[in-house]
Amino acid sequence: MRMEEIVEETNGKHEKMVEITLKIIGPARPSRLHVPCSLRVHDLRKLIAGKNRLPVENLKLISQGKVLHDREDEDDIYIQLNDGDSLIVAVKPKAPSGLDIDDDEEDLKFQLPQSTSWWKKKLYSFLLNRLKLPDILLMAIFSLSLKAWILVILWFILAHVAHKWDLGPLYILGTGFCTIFLNLGRRQPGDVSAYSIFNEDFRELPGTLNADAIDRDIRTGQF
Repeated sequence: MRMEEIVEETNGKHEKMVEITLKIIGPARPSRLHVPCSLRVHDLRKLIAGKNRLPVENLKLISQGKVLHDREDEDDIYIQLNDGDSLIVAVKPKAPSGLDIDDDEEDLKFQLPQSTSWWKKKLYSFLLNRLKLPDILLMAIFSLSLKAWILVILWFILAHVAHKWDLGPLYILGTGFCTIFLNLGRRQPGDVSAYSIFNEDFRELPGTLNADAIDRDIRTGQF
C-alpha cells in the first residue's frame, strides 16, 4: 500500500497526520516521516521501508522499548502516534546463502501452531502479555491435552481428600505405581524383552553378557 492510498483511507476516518522521527540503526542520520496518527503496524512498516529503501521483510520497528508486531491472534495491530514520537528502525542481517538461519529472538520463543483454536490463542495472549508467564511454563500448559488437564485437576482433588483421611503417603505411592503400570505399553508379536525371564524359553537378546556367556567364551578359547 502506497502513502497516498493510506492517506486516502485514513481521511475517510477523519485521521490527522503527525510527524514522527525515524532513528535507523547504523550510519544513517535520523529522518522524519508524516503518517496518519492511527494506522496498522503493517502499513507503517511498508511506509518506512519504501521511504528509506529498506527490505520490508527484514525490518524491525521498536517503539518505547517494545518491538512492534504486525498481527496478534490473527488480528491486525494498530498503533497510535503523536507529533514528535520516535521509532527505532533496525534491519536484520540476511543469513548466508545456502543456510536457513534466523537469529530473530522471537522465533526462539514458544509459539502456538497455526491450526490452534481461537480460544487457545486468546488464552495464550492473556497469559503471555498480561500475566507475563515464562515460555517454559506456557509450553508446559499448552503441551497437555484437555484429557490430561482433567486428570491433573482430578488428582489434586483426590489428593486433598487423601490428606484429610491421613492417606497422603499411600496416595502418592499408589500414584507412582499406577503411572508405572500405565506406561509399560504392550509388546507386539515378535518383540523380545530385555529381561530373559519375560521371554519364551527364557530367550536372551543377542549380545547379552552374563555368567553363561563368559563361561562359554572361556571354554571355546576366546579368552
